[in-house]
Amino acid sequence: MAKKWIYAMEELGQEHFDLVGRKCANLGEMTRLGMRVPPGFAISVDGFEQYMQVTGLGERIEAYFASLGEDLCDSVQKQMDASQAAKLLIAQTPLPADIAAEIESNYEALCARCGVPDLPVAVRSSGSVSMPGQMETYLYVRGAAEVTRRVLEVWESTFNTRAIAFRLEKGMPVDKAPIGVAVIQMVNARSAGVLLTVVPTTGDQDQVVIEGNWGLGESVVAGDITPDNFIVNKDSLAIEKKLSTKQRYVISTLNGTVQADVPTHLQELPCLQDEEILELVRIALGVEKHFGLPQDMEWVVDNDLPFPANIIWVQARPAKFSASQKEADADYIVDQMARLFRR
Repeated sequence: MAKKWIYAMEELGQEHFDLVGRKCANLGEMTRLGMRVPPGFAISVDGFEQYMQVTGLGERIEAYFASLGEDLCDSVQKQMDASQAAKLLIAQTPLPADIAAEIESNYEALCARCGVPDLPVAVRSSGSVSMPGQMETYLYVRGAAEVTRRVLEVWESTFNTRAIAFRLEKGMPVDKAPIGVAVIQMVNARSAGVLLTVVPTTGDQDQVVIEGNWGLGESVVAGDITPDNFIVNKDSLAIEKKLSTKQRYVISTLNGTVQADVPTHLQELPCLQDEEILELVRIALGVEKHFGLPQDMEWVVDNDLPFPANIIWVQARPAKFSASQKEADADYIVDQMARLFRR
């Protein structure tokens, strides 16, 4: 595997969607913009494809799906059976030693860079085609062998039932799903959540919407709780707060992430201070200006760092939202999105 297939985030940008997937390319672009992004590396689509080629797994999976014919489109049960069969083929095909060694050496270099042995990392899928929520993410992964195992399981998740159904619906080849993988340092999250530079239900671009909870952002993204809600006017920076009683959150432990009860004294308190809200908005508006269209972003407040260094970003992508209040605005966004994806 002489061809380079693992990249530092600093080497990447928006032009690398096809190489490392959208999540990794976006993290690279955010790094270029000077945003605070967790250190890490990206395993490119080439890594996945070489694993499939070197082991002969790609040909076996292609032959398996070809044997199913058109019936796969008509039955959820057959899609579930196909998913199990394809994932079993991957589970039975270990990573070649040189591929595993390359992943492990990059992880160990990341540990050295951060000065933390067995650095806890997130191992996240990064599809070259946007397929939100259909691939796996693993949090608080520690140790070179465990990171390598989780990378293989992310690759395996390209054949989840929901991913197979998505490719069938979109008319994509069902037996091929090039995917990148992001391996990034876990943040000791005091609180986390999402930010949109547009009101998603109305298309109002004069407001920024922030939702958050204590702990990691998974409780917000998954919709498991009612988060705190902050609406900020882009011009006046006036903050409207709708606080919830936050009874559950997701936290990191030495054995991974778990759901736990929020301490009683925190349940009614806002998960963000006003200065943190305004710093999130300041940075997000800069990103929106850079890309020329509304953004959907994920943020984390690091419990170990002082403000403003504690504001960490882990995702930025074009926002999806309902039709604008003005038809002209909608046409503008369509044009801008088309321009972005032609880059």
